[in-house]
Amino acid sequence: MDQPSKSSGMRNFTAFILVVLGLIVLGFGVYLAVLGGSMYYVIAGLMLLVSGVLLFRGSILSYLIYAVLMLGTIIWGLWEVGSDFWALVPRLDILGVIGVWMLIPAVTRGLKQPTAPSRLVLAGSLIIAILVMVYSIFNDPQEINGEIKTPQPAKATTIPGVADADWPAYGRTQDGQRYSPLAQIDDKNVKDLKEAWVFRTGDFKTANDPGEITNQVTPIKIGDNMFICTAHQWLIALDPKTGKEKWRFDPKVKSDITYQHLTCRGVSYYDANNTQEFATSLQFKKSESTQCPRKVILPVNDGRLVAVNADNGKVCTDFGKNGEVDLQKDMPYAYPGGYNPTSPPVVTGTTIVIGGATTDNFSTKEPSGVLRGYDVNTGKLLWVFDTGAQDPNLIPGPNQNFVNNSPNAWAPLAYDEKLDMVYIPTGVGTPDIWGGDRTELKERYANSVLALNATTGKLVWNFQTTHHDLWDMDVPSQPTLADIKDKSGQMVPAVYVTTKTGNVFVFDRRNGKAIVPITERPVPQKTLIGPETKGERYSPTQPFSELNLAPKDKLTDKDMWGATMFDQLYCRIYFKKLNYQGIYTPPSENGTLVFPGNLGVFEWGGISINPDRQVAVTNPLALPFVSRLIPQDPNREISAKGAGTEHGIQPMYGVPYGVEISAFLSPLGLPCKQPGWGYVAAVDLNTHEVAWKKRIGTIRDSLPKLFQLPALKIGVPGLGGAISTAGNVMFVAGTQDNYIRAYNITNGEKLWEARLPAGGQATPMTYEIGGKQYLVIMAGGHGSFGTKMGDYLVAYALPDTK
Repeated sequence: MDQPSKSSGMRNFTAFILVVLGLIVLGFGVYLAVLGGSMYYVIAGLMLLVSGVLLFRGSILSYLIYAVLMLGTIIWGLWEVGSDFWALVPRLDILGVIGVWMLIPAVTRGLKQPTAPSRLVLAGSLIIAILVMVYSIFNDPQEINGEIKTPQPAKATTIPGVADADWPAYGRTQDGQRYSPLAQIDDKNVKDLKEAWVFRTGDFKTANDPGEITNQVTPIKIGDNMFICTAHQWLIALDPKTGKEKWRFDPKVKSDITYQHLTCRGVSYYDANNTQEFATSLQFKKSESTQCPRKVILPVNDGRLVAVNADNGKVCTDFGKNGEVDLQKDMPYAYPGGYNPTSPPVVTGTTIVIGGATTDNFSTKEPSGVLRGYDVNTGKLLWVFDTGAQDPNLIPGPNQNFVNNSPNAWAPLAYDEKLDMVYIPTGVGTPDIWGGDRTELKERYANSVLALNATTGKLVWNFQTTHHDLWDMDVPSQPTLADIKDKSGQMVPAVYVTTKTGNVFVFDRRNGKAIVPITERPVPQKTLIGPETKGERYSPTQPFSELNLAPKDKLTDKDMWGATMFDQLYCRIYFKKLNYQGIYTPPSENGTLVFPGNLGVFEWGGISINPDRQVAVTNPLALPFVSRLIPQDPNREISAKGAGTEHGIQPMYGVPYGVEISAFLSPLGLPCKQPGWGYVAAVDLNTHEVAWKKRIGTIRDSLPKLFQLPALKIGVPGLGGAISTAGNVMFVAGTQDNYIRAYNITNGEKLWEARLPAGGQATPMTYEIGGKQYLVIMAGGHGSFGTKMGDYLVAYALPDTK
C-alpha cells in the first residue's frame, strides 16, 4: 500500500472517531439540556461532529473548528470550576489526546489546503490547555492557605494524674482531645521518622464474618504496658518499647455473617489506686476490688462487657458473672449482634458508662439503644438512661424490657471528671431512613449530645443536632472537651460536638449554652421528582452552627466529575435525575442525593484539640451518597437474620419501605462529585474560623497498578481520626491510600509520610518510653471501605543518635 493510502486511512479513522464521539456527546448532551443542565455538551457534540465530517472531506477547516472547541472548553472549564486541576481533567483529557493525535503527519498528510496555519492554531490551543493545567496544580481553589497565629508555649499543659509519656484512654484522656504534650518528635525532625517495630496480631477475616470487619483500634499505653484489641476482640498486652507480646485474652466472640459490624475501636483502663481522690470529692465510697486493682474493660460485639486483669490477662471473676456483664439483659428482641458495643466505655472512679450500636435499617423490632452505668469493680448495674422511655432512668423490673428501637450511642463518649459529667453522642432510632411512625418520645434524645451525671445517670442538659433524621445523620464521634476563651476573654469549659452534616456545635459543657451561634434554617419539604413518600413528615427547620466544615452549601451539575468527559456527562445526567435541593432533601422512591453523605463530613475520628495553641485539627470528608426508597408491605414477615451491611438494599421490616443506599458513583466506579473527597484542616478556636485546609491522599491504591499516580494529591476519603502534639505536628492516616502522614499544625504543610502494609483506618497515638517518643498506628484495613486487610501494628521513632 502506498503512503497516500495509509495517510488517507489514518485520516478517515480519526474522522470516524470524531463523528462517533460527536454523536454520543450530542445525543446525551441534548438529554442533559432537556433536564436543565449545561448546553456545553450540545455545542461540543456538534463541533466534534462537524470537525469529523470536514476531516473526512480533507478540509483543513476541521482543525480550526477543533481548535475553537479546545479554546472554548478551556474558557468554559475555568468559568465552571476555576483553576482546579482535578476538576479540569475530565473536561480536557479526551479532547487533548485527540487534538495531539490530529497533529501527527499521518493524519494531516493529504489535506486539500495548506495545513501549517491551522495546525499552529490547534497546537496553540493545546499549549494553552497544558499551561492552564500546570498552573492549576499550584493554585488549588479548594485549599485554604492560612496560619495559626498562637505560638506553642515552651512547656505544654500537663494533666494531673496523667503522665506526659502515657496515652491511657482512647482520646489520650477521656476528654477526647487526642493531644500529647510530647515534643521530641517535632515539625523539624519528623521527616526522619523510621519504623521502630511491627507487631502482627494474627487476627484475620474468616468465612463467618460480616463484610464490615474493621481494624479501628487506637492502642492505650500506661507505664510499661500497651493494650490493643483486634477485630475479633482479642485483647493483647504489649511491651511498648519493643512491640513484644506479654499476654493475650480471647473472649471468643460469637461472630456471624449477619452482624452489621465486627470491630473494636479500643479498650478502657481502670486503676483502683488512682481513684481515692475522685471518690472522696464526690462523697462516694470507693468500692474495693481485691482481685483486679488494675483492669482493662473490653467491649465484645456479641453483647458482652468483660473485665480483664491488666497484669496477667486473666478475667476478673469478681466482676459481673465470671468476669462478664451481659449487655443483652432486659433487651427487647435480643439477638447476637443486634446490640453491638464497638467503642471503649467511659470509666470513672466508680462507674463504667457504656453505649452500643444497634442494627441500622433492619426492622421495627430491634434492641434498645439504652445507656448504662455499671459499678467499675463489681459490674453491678447502677443506672440506666433509656433514650426512648418516658422515664429514661427507670430500670426494668421482672418481665420488663427496655424500649425497643430507641436511639443508640455507638461512638466513644467523653467525660469531665471535675463536673462528673459524661457527654454522649446519639444516633437515630432504627429504621433510619423512614420515620413516619416515630413518636415524639422516641425522637426526644435522637441525634443529640446528652450531658449526664456519670454517677447517677441523671440528665443535666441535651441538644438535638438533627430533627426527625431521615438521612442517618448520627452524631458519629467522641465529643471533645476544651477550655476556650469566650468573646469577653473569659475561659469557658466547652464541649465540641462534630456531626455528619459538618456542623460543629460548641457549648458551655456545664449547662449546654451555645458558645458558637446556632440558627434554625428552613430545609426542603417536598419530593420534586417521583411520588411523595407515603406516611412521612419532615422537620420544617434544622439547626446550623456558624462553625461548619461542610465543603459547600449545595452541589450543582458543575460539581459533577468523571475520568473523562463521557462519564462526567453521565454523572451530570444522573445528578439531574435525582431529587436534590441541598442538605436534608427528603428521601424518595425516585432516588435522593444525600450530601453530606452517609459517611458524613465527620465520622468516628472526630477532632484533635491542642489547648495550648487553641487550635483544632481534623480530617473532614466530602462524599455524596444516594438513597432510594423501595415500597414494601410493612406487615411482611421478617425473612432474614440481621442486616450484615450498611450499604446496598436494606429491608426496614415493619415500615412501608425498604431502602437502597449506595455511593454516588459513575459507571467506572469513581465518585460523581469532583474531588477532593478528603481533607485535613485546622480551626482557630479563638475565632472559630478555618485557618487552613488541604487535600489529603492519592489514588495510588484505588486504581489498577497500570493507572496509579501516587504523586498527584487528589483528596481521598478516610476513616480514622487525627492526633496533635506539642511538637507542632498533626498525625493522621485513614485514607484509601495506605499511608500515615504528618502535617505542620501552623500552616498545614505536609512534613512526612510512610507507606503502610495495609489500610490504616484507625486513629494513631503517641507515647514515650525509655526516653524515646513513638508513634503507633493500626494498619489492618476496613472490609467495606475496600482497603487492604492486614494485622499490623506499626510503630515509628526517630533514629538513635550516635
